[in-house]
Amino acid sequence: MSDVKKVVLAYSGGLDTSVILKWLEDTYGCEVVTFTADLGQGEELEPARTKAEALGVKEIYIEDLREEFVRDFVFPMFRANTVYEGEYLLGTSIARPLIAKRLIEIANETGADAISHGATGKGNDQVRFELGAYALKPGVKVIAPWREWDLLSREKLMDYAEKHNIPIERHGKKKSPYSMDANLLHISYEGGVLEDTWTEHEEDMWRWTRSPETAPDTPTYLELTYRQGDIVAIDGKDLSPAQVLAELNRIGGENGIGRLDIVENRFVGMKSRGCYETPGGTIMLKAHRAIESITLDREVAHLKDELMPRYAEIIYNGFWWSPERAMLQQMIDASQTSVNGVVRLKLYKGNVIVVGRKSDDSLFDAAIATFEDDAGAYDQADAAGFIKLNALRMRIAASKGRKLL
Repeated sequence: MSDVKKVVLAYSGGLDTSVILKWLEDTYGCEVVTFTADLGQGEELEPARTKAEALGVKEIYIEDLREEFVRDFVFPMFRANTVYEGEYLLGTSIARPLIAKRLIEIANETGADAISHGATGKGNDQVRFELGAYALKPGVKVIAPWREWDLLSREKLMDYAEKHNIPIERHGKKKSPYSMDANLLHISYEGGVLEDTWTEHEEDMWRWTRSPETAPDTPTYLELTYRQGDIVAIDGKDLSPAQVLAELNRIGGENGIGRLDIVENRFVGMKSRGCYETPGGTIMLKAHRAIESITLDREVAHLKDELMPRYAEIIYNGFWWSPERAMLQQMIDASQTSVNGVVRLKLYKGNVIVVGRKSDDSLFDAAIATFEDDAGAYDQADAAGFIKLNALRMRIAASKGRKLL
């Protein structure tokens, strides 16, 4: 273990990573650099600096990555209308490649030869962090304490902290019974009563959203302006990517939008129940599909829909920094050049309802689609040959006695 001289630790300042910091120093005899990212989790990050300084850390990185997170990770993912297993909007998954990227960049800046994280050996995050790290710096050493130490309970961690004078409060505000992860896209909840798949989630668990039952009785209307597949304005007001998502989270949360309770298949093999709040993302998905419905060619739209589950799986499993994701992203981004215009939405008691869409690049032609007199824009007699040609193979099979029932 003496070959590790300096390690960059993804550090939150909480119990786990504070213990990891000291454990790394004692076990590996190495210098530790801490990295704390603001991805919009809504927590004060300066206490992490204070704790790191108290533990003797000389190089401390605390960075606001909210704009980069939404611009370079969330928005590209939503251009593909990405959903994992039909429901999950990948709020945790999409944050990990950015953290991995900065861990490696800081390792290069500081001359560190290793990185470390606090993900457990049961979850997906260990895979996401490490696949990203190896893709960006093939020779880096990764230290995952949860796969090495015997501190496998909260009490053991607390005892270790107390023994080594790590500043962690054993008593204080009530700790949430859930394992939680938050960023500007979502909050996730796991553990506690959620480990019984028959038990309903508790109402007081939710942090961002009102229940649909208590949401306003009057619907909220808003207009989202798109440019090349990304939202650039809300109700005509230009906003940065992070500002867009924060505002949609606020509006969506007030209207009870974005709650989800699912059992998902983890990459490591187990099933896991999780609850998620993704108000802004839920609005973005609905609106993006609406603007694409009038601006994308039919076969382009259908091809995107066919590839989306594969793209979602790539992100969920931690392969953001892979050649296949890069290839798919180029194709997805190329499809978005005409995805421009405005979508009008009605938000009401947990529902996102599309009520209008318009674009200078629209492929919708009312003169052709109309149920009224189309003045010769479309010859309905042409449909007869179209139908007969598409039925030809079935007619031949039936004439040969092939039976389907």
